[in-house]
Amino acid sequence: MLDTLDAPAVRSWCGLALRALGQAREEIDALNVFPVPDGDTGTNLYLTLECAAQELDRLFAGDGQAADPGFSAATHAMAHGALLGARGNSGTILAQFLRAIAATLGEPADGPALARALRAAADAGYEAVARPVEGTVLSVAAAAADAAGQAADGGADLAGTAAAAYEGALRALARTPEQLDVLGRAGVVDAGGRGLLAVLGALADAITGDSPMGPLASSAVPAAVPRRRFGDEPADPAAEGDPPAADRPAGADDPHTGPAFEVVYLLDAADDAVPALRERLGALGDSLVVVGGDGLWNVHVHVDDAGAAVEAGITAGRPHRIRITHFATAAETGGRPEEGRAVVTVVRGEGLAGLCGDAGATVLPADPDNPPSSAALAATIRRAHAREVILLLNDPELRPVAGVAAEQLREEGVRVAVIPSRSPVQGLAALAVHEPARRFDEDVVAMTSAAGATRYAELAVAEGESWTMAGVCQAGDVLGLIDGDVAVIGRDLEGTAADVLDRMLAAGGELVTLVLGDALPAGCGERLAARLRRAHPVVDTVLLDGGRQAAPLLIGVE
Repeated sequence: MLDTLDAPAVRSWCGLALRALGQAREEIDALNVFPVPDGDTGTNLYLTLECAAQELDRLFAGDGQAADPGFSAATHAMAHGALLGARGNSGTILAQFLRAIAATLGEPADGPALARALRAAADAGYEAVARPVEGTVLSVAAAAADAAGQAADGGADLAGTAAAAYEGALRALARTPEQLDVLGRAGVVDAGGRGLLAVLGALADAITGDSPMGPLASSAVPAAVPRRRFGDEPADPAAEGDPPAADRPAGADDPHTGPAFEVVYLLDAADDAVPALRERLGALGDSLVVVGGDGLWNVHVHVDDAGAAVEAGITAGRPHRIRITHFATAAETGGRPEEGRAVVTVVRGEGLAGLCGDAGATVLPADPDNPPSSAALAATIRRAHAREVILLLNDPELRPVAGVAAEQLREEGVRVAVIPSRSPVQGLAALAVHEPARRFDEDVVAMTSAAGATRYAELAVAEGESWTMAGVCQAGDVLGLIDGDVAVIGRDLEGTAADVLDRMLAAGGELVTLVLGDALPAGCGERLAARLRRAHPVVDTVLLDGGRQAAPLLIGVE
């Protein structure tokens, strides 16, 4: 339990918030009916905060992983990253919230200081939006600030103030369908407000040390929040990548009748040039949000004349990273190939990368300490140059990242299916049955079935004393994990591997795959294979060289 926020706590907050948004992304996208029912609020919030997390990671890496770069530097890095990566209305407003918090939250960052920062953030949100609307994320932020202020005035500490802010946001989110007619007709709460709730819950979790899956930052909307009602109207068949009608909220498929384009760009401009820019853009369209300061701004607007919106930026300063989206054609192919299918896989270790590459996959090598971003995964999918892509994750922690990357590519006309393989041996099993000549859906089903039919295990070495499902382990003990849980605690790699194999094959099996890492003693794989032939003569065994990989041994049983 923290009494004041520090730099590591800011990094933890950002990481927990990114995870919470990743878990809730699809749900938030489905809530998105205002201001444009384009189903991307959750994705935009995730991408915005992903950039903030990357900026924090660079800050900490620059000062050494164990170093503390300072509280002010951490808050400003988080805000700057969000400003650079802000996507859509929701992401741009979130960036402004974080910037106001960074500018206001001095040290000591205790309960009263947090309350003041949240008030500044709420006010900054209203100032950034040209035409503020109640029943949106702005109302949720204001209610969070009110509740935090009341708690701090009553003597609440940092944790109590953060919890009060979350609870205030929760109550305000439940009221949004009453405040905004479009939400009430669709039977949903505000998508941006739901995203802010996840961010505030993550803040409370970072302060209290609770699990990110705890009651505050849980991806599930608490029962006090109205649940979305799903309508019977069919989804627009022209919008590839949209969820089916049964999975979309009522009203979400109403045709868009507002401006034709979304225009977003970063702008290098003097602060005194921004008021005139706001006025000019406000006359061109709606959904105008301009955030930033100190010479760097993020501009977001919906207009019919995209060129005029960019010209307004040129008049004010130097626009760059210009992104123009035509709402009616956002899901078109964008000139991508009309045929071809590829498998993209994420693996850790040179040997595994070679194995997957030899099997025909496009490989994204992953650092065990730095999982790939959605941008890196999206770039790898593009590098495959295929209209249909099957994505093998090989790690359950990558599901949120993969979901965001897949959504981006679907908007570009690429058909993407994610197979949530949890281990590289499941990915190898899926690759073994991949058949490009089959229909896409049939290929996905076959690969998914092969991955699901493969039980997986791995060895790890304990770094310290810890409680596990198999009892207490000590530093240096060898852990045998079966399907993600510690099942065996041993003293050496080979003996532990033998115990793990016996347990797995007690439930049956036809094929055992052993992926040998460099840390495994010489000859260990051959001895394990010989033991399997003696004890289980009807089971086939395959040895693969994994090279340098995170686990000394990976095991698959099909």
